[in-house]
Amino acid sequence: MTETSSGARPVARPAGSKTPVKKGNIFARIGLFFRQVIAELRKVIWPGRNDLITYTLTVIIFVAVIVAIVTVLDLGFAKLVLLVFGKGSGS
Repeated sequence: MTETSSGARPVARPAGSKTPVKKGNIFARIGLFFRQVIAELRKVIWPGRNDLITYTLTVIIFVAVIVAIVTVLDLGFAKLVLLVFGKGSGS
């Protein structure tokens, strides 16, 4: 199958057919979608309890480090702005 000039792939049709592909009943398509979702979820290898604890702690520590870095940078830039422009005269 080739790509069209817009980059989108054409709809797959039976060989030699000029009629559009029949979509079917909306409820049948929704049911098919949910059956396919459940089938894909059954293929997933879910992490164990120890893996979840490790991943959660890793994320919490990473976020804490980033918050600390941003806090230090924010305070540093605030001091720099006050140093350059002064505290103001109040009126």
